[in-house]
Amino acid sequence: MNIGEAAARTGLPAKTIRYYEEIRLIRPHRAANGYRSFNERDLHKLSFLARARALGFSIEDCRMLLALYEDETRASADVKRVAEGHLSRIDQKIADLKSMRETLSELVEACAGDHRPDCPILKGLSAEPARMPG
Repeated sequence: MNIGEAAARTGLPAKTIRYYEEIRLIRPHRAANGYRSFNERDLHKLSFLARARALGFSIEDCRMLLALYEDETRASADVKRVAEGHLSRIDQKIADLKSMRETLSELVEACAGDHRPDCPILKGLSAEPARMPG
């Protein structure tokens, strides 16, 4: 099947599929005329990549997970290690977002939001990071 059909079946844009080929995550067959030809195995890999990316795995994590998926002698501990690393990064992002929210919430609460030019939000944004609330 061609790239348009592969895109329709996997839900990935053709541009993304071309990118995955460019960085060698997938290697569809190329016909003599240069057109890509995708088989069921290629579609499975593309769907796998789409799900992994939807969970926020990096391209390099996806490369590793795909290699582990294709390795029948893999240890599940290796897969778990990749997933735990990603989960740890997610937890850190959540903590960072909570801290950002707390700081911004304090700045918004401190602002009267009236006609006066005094604005704690602008003061907070212009302050040294150590001086900002939160």
